[in-house]
Order: sequence, then structure tokens, then C-alpha cells
Amino acid sequence: MAKTTRLFNLLVLGMGLLFSGSTLSAESEDSITTCLNSWGQHPFGPNPNYKTLSTSVNVFGIGDDPSDSEVTDSPSLVMVNPGVNVMGGTTIELLNPNGWYCLRSNVNVMGGMTIRLHCKAHLASATEGTTVMGSSSSNQKSVTVMGSTQVEKTGCE
Repeated sequence: MAKTTRLFNLLVLGMGLLFSGSTLSAESEDSITTCLNSWGQHPFGPNPNYKTLSTSVNVFGIGDDPSDSEVTDSPSLVMVNPGVNVMGGTTIELLNPNGWYCLRSNVNVMGGMTIRLHCKAHLASATEGTTVMGSSSSNQKSVTVMGSTQVEKTGCE
């Protein structure tokens, strides 16, 4: 019973990260600024336009895997909204070679999360991460509890 309660608490924590009130727009702007600062040099200027990749929720293997497969001719800034994966497997595909992807946050509990990133794309995280009894790629900043989060490069021919 205690294990079920802990899992429920972690799920509630993850959902709280996803739906954290009416400051979503301000948080998105802060996240974009954090990512731009982490990249240092970027082609976007001080107030960039960006598109948003939808929120991903996957519980017990049920849910959608978000994907950005649009290939642009010029740099494209993309906010990747939070992802929550509980006891399942999630793959997030970030396949634009001109993509500059900013991860808002990810929560992975007792499951596997894979981020497929085009070899020429840029990736940054707007939040710090933590891993408890699991594994996470060294550059992937997410919350991972008893699971794994990894970044897989693709399109490197």
C-alpha cells in the first residue's frame, strides 16, 4: 500500500508541474530565456518567436508521444512543454536539423523516456534535474525515479 501511495504522490507531483496555474505564459518566457542563456550564442535576438510542442502525459503505457518532424530552412526555436511518464515508455522526437529545442521539464517514474534528437539540432533544459534509483543521460535534466531517461541522436549520416 505504501508503494502505491508513493507512486500516486509522484504522479500528483508530475501533474502539478504540468498544470501549475495561470502563470504558464510567464513560465514559458522564463524557460525560453533560460535556454537561450544556456546556449550563449544563438540566432534569435532578445524577444524571439517560438512554437510550442504539446504536453505529453503517458501513464501505464497509455498516451501520445510528441513529435516535431517539420524540417525548416532556417533556425526554429521550439518550447517542448512538460512530459510526464509513469510506468510506461515515452519517446519524444525532435527531428528538425535546424531545431533549437528548449525542454521545460520532464518527469519519468518507473518507466523509460527516450528523446530522439536530430544530430544537428540544439537541446537545452530550462530546469535542473534529479535522478533517484534510475539512470539519466548526463546532459538530460529531468526528474527520473526508478526509470531511465536518455537522449538518442539520429540523422548523423
